[in-house]
Amino acid sequence: MLIVHVHVRVKPECVEDFKRVSLANARESTKEPGIARFDLVQQQDDPTRFVLVEAYRNADAPAAHKETNHYQSWRDAVAPMMAEPRSSVKFTNLFPNDEDW
Repeated sequence: MLIVHVHVRVKPECVEDFKRVSLANARESTKEPGIARFDLVQQQDDPTRFVLVEAYRNADAPAAHKETNHYQSWRDAVAPMMAEPRSSVKFTNLFPNDEDW
């Protein structure tokens, strides 16, 4: 398992549009065989900040995800909404066991 936290800060006027297109991307992403979980969360004290929590089943899944139409549509749609470049942090799963996802 590979867990990726993608940190996003959007322009204040883009919050609702970002949520709309990101929810659509998240829904489609969960249908991919290489994705165990795909969460979208919004920071409570700063609604312009989001984290995408992406749980991939194997090392090849992130590249496969980036080849999908829904990811590419999301990437292109949110690019002008960004207040700063996205950043990500990669994690190794410890619990639950990989087979339990």
